[in-house]
Amino acid sequence: MKILLLEDEYTLRISIEEFLNDIGYEVDGFTSSEEAYDAVFETAYDLLLLDVSVPGRNGFELLSDLRKEGIGISAIFQTSLTDMGDFKEGYNAGCCDYIRKPFDLMELQLRIEQVIKSCYHDNESIVTLAKGLEYDTTHFSLIYNKKEVDLSKTEGDLLEVLLKYKNQVVSTEIFCDEIWGEYVNPANIRVQVNNLRKKVPIEFIENRRGIGYIIPNKGEKSE
Repeated sequence: MKILLLEDEYTLRISIEEFLNDIGYEVDGFTSSEEAYDAVFETAYDLLLLDVSVPGRNGFELLSDLRKEGIGISAIFQTSLTDMGDFKEGYNAGCCDYIRKPFDLMELQLRIEQVIKSCYHDNESIVTLAKGLEYDTTHFSLIYNKKEVDLSKTEGDLLEVLLKYKNQVVSTEIFCDEIWGEYVNPANIRVQVNNLRKKVPIEFIENRRGIGYIIPNKGEKSE
C-alpha cells in the first residue's frame, strides 16, 4: 500500500516515514503541498496523510483542490488545530479522519488501519476469499486453514490490489499503476499472479482471458 505524506517538520516526517515503512507501507514524503499535488497525478496512492499547516497551499486547500479534480483517495489530516470550525473545514474538504498533534505513532497506525478497512474491505477485519481461505486486513496476511501463507512483497501487493477491486476485473494496466507506477511487461505480471495462485491449493483468483484477473465475492464464481 502506497501512502503520500505531506509534513514540513523534518523530524516528524522522518519518524513517520520510518515507522510506516517498518510495518509494511510504502511512503513518499513531501514538504511542499505543490510537490505533493503533482505527485498525486503521477503515482497511484492509496492514502494521503496531510499536515494542515504547511507553507503555501495548506492541507485543507490541497485536498479540496484534489477533490475538485475528481481525486477520491482517502485522506487523514494531521494537525495541531483544535477549533471545531477547523475540523468542519477539514471534513468539508473531503477527509476521512483527523489525528491531533502531538500523536503517538501507534495511534496513527490504528487510524490508518481503520481507514483502510472502511474504504477497501467494508469494515471487515477478516475477508473470506474461499472455503478455508481468509485475508487479515489488519496484519496484511493471507490465511489458509488457519495458517499464514508466506507471500513475497510483490505477491502481497498483487493481492492487495485484487482486494481493493474485489469482484471487479483488474487489468495489467491497473496492476502497473497501483504497484509499480510504470509500465511492466504483462508476461511478468502473469507470472507473479500465477505464483500467488499456486500458494494455496484452491482457486480464488480467476482469469478473465484478455481482460485481467478477479477475486469474486466470497470465492463464488462470478457470471
